Amino acid sequence: MKFENRITEMLGVEVPVVQAPMGWIARSPLASAVSNAGALGIIETSSGELDVIREEIKRMWDLTEKPFGVNIAQAFVRDPDIVRFVIDQGVKFVTTSAGNPERYTSELKEAGLTVFHVVPSLRAAQKAVDAGVDGLVVEGGEGGGFKNPRDVATMVLLPLVRSHVDVPIIAAGGFVDGASMAAAFALGAEGVQLGTRMVSSAESPVHQNWKRAIVGAAETDTVFLNRFHSPGLRALRTERTTRLEREFDHNAMAEFGTAMDLYFGGDMEASVALTGQVCGRIEEVKPVAQIIEEIRTEFFEVIRDLAAQYTDVS
Repeated sequence: MKFENRITEMLGVEVPVVQAPMGWIARSPLASAVSNAGALGIIETSSGELDVIREEIKRMWDLTEKPFGVNIAQAFVRDPDIVRFVIDQGVKFVTTSAGNPERYTSELKEAGLTVFHVVPSLRAAQKAVDAGVDGLVVEGGEGGGFKNPRDVATMVLLPLVRSHVDVPIIAAGGFVDGASMAAAFALGAEGVQLGTRMVSSAESPVHQNWKRAIVGAAETDTVFLNRFHSPGLRALRTERTTRLEREFDHNAMAEFGTAMDLYFGGDMEASVALTGQVCGRIEEVKPVAQIIEEIRTEFFEVIRDLAAQYTDVS
């Protein structure tokens, strides 16, 4: 069995799984592994290191012949020429996030790119569709990373958005395997985005301490920070984030100054380890190709078994 829907057609992928565009993490080693596995790797720009990103995209052309995309994180990229930068890299798919979908959509589409915008609410989804996006990444609050301070769970948000728009949807927040992907499809998605599962993959560049923390985490071992600031953040529970959880007058974004000591040095108290609630379902570090293949296999097993159980009228 194989996937055939609007997402696979638009993205040119075999498996409608997209790797989240995580700052400093979503670079060529991880993204090329995802694309080579039949899904879609994404290169980040949220680090703001565009000279490095340009070289990472060049490496992607050497590492894979499969499609890949780039994310434009509007709140974190200050270069006024970011759209021309992305267009000049030759990619055909872009996600825009953390900003106004009206800002870049027209220019990107005029250049022939497929554009999806990341949305945390129904109102944002409708605004993005009105701006002319080709599709949406609908992101629930259980996912890791930067969030709407007024978070809504994917179980509520995804079917709500689907009931009001007709564009293809990639669901994000809470997805880790074929069963959760099947659930997303039942609620109206045609693809899923994986973040925490990819952070903990073998090809992820983060320190083994972070990967071990994900594998060892319970489903309750994340915190939601910045409910009274912007952006909201979901991260692993550590001494630092437990303190920040209670400091309502302090913006947790100020805690990222030593991020490299955490990401690549392994000091879990040095910064904020952005991680989703699915950490509680991840039991081991696996190669990306194995993750994608297991998702593909389990997805079809789940929908086949459900069909057999609930459509047998004999």
